[in-house]
Amino acid sequence: MTASSTSTPPPARHAARWIGLGVAALVVSSFATLDLRWADFLSPGALRSMGRFLVSFFPPETSTAFLQRTLDATLETLAMSLLGTLLAALGGLALALPASGRNHDGARTIGTPLLRGVTRTALNVLRSVPELVWAALLLIAAGLGPFSGTLALALHTSGVLGRLFAESIENAPPEPSFALRVRGVGRLRVFLYATLPQIWPQVIAYTLYRWENNIRAAAVLGVVGAGGLGQMLYYHLGLFQMHESCTVLAAMMGLVALVDALSYAARRWLNR
Repeated sequence: MTASSTSTPPPARHAARWIGLGVAALVVSSFATLDLRWADFLSPGALRSMGRFLVSFFPPETSTAFLQRTLDATLETLAMSLLGTLLAALGGLALALPASGRNHDGARTIGTPLLRGVTRTALNVLRSVPELVWAALLLIAAGLGPFSGTLALALHTSGVLGRLFAESIENAPPEPSFALRVRGVGRLRVFLYATLPQIWPQVIAYTLYRWENNIRAAAVLGVVGAGGLGQMLYYHLGLFQMHESCTVLAAMMGLVALVDALSYAARRWLNR
């Protein structure tokens, strides 16, 4: 091994160093430009105020009637996230077909270049608009309640999953698809019998991950009246009913932990 080969870093390592320096410069510039008042935030007065605020949440409200309302809202939030994610997975997969680019064998999966551009633009629009904005828009048409929240989750998540599914289709190994294409099999059947079985683990993993995120998003959508635990939390916090708010927050954390555990167990079962 010559001295020149040991002293000159590989191109990938050299590019990684420049990227790391760029990220570090962005972090430093962010701290320099933001008005971060750490002294005020960590002052004794601020810490005492935060402590008093946290203590005011306890003890949580445990009356039977309120716990029943909280359970109903928890199930409503779970149903919103589950149905919204299911609709998003179906819609995202349908949009991913024309949005995906060329396979390695040089053939497109479904559609034309114009359709690919239109669907990619639609995916960009869907995931660029936050769930909260979608919910506010849908409330005008569908009114208050979980229906608007479910549609908002479905629209935003369709854009996210559609992009991920399209990239999975593009990165799928081309040999099974090519073997069917040379035998005259249609594009849709090639996708169903060659491409989809290869990307199915990624489809499940992405969908489960977005379901976890939609649990949290469904709670936030209650701010605009989309139902569930979020609407209860917004109502009780607005009235400074801290004990009731503590119970709702505990239900949110328990629901997120439950969905995380179910998602983890499902992924382990699929990867056996």
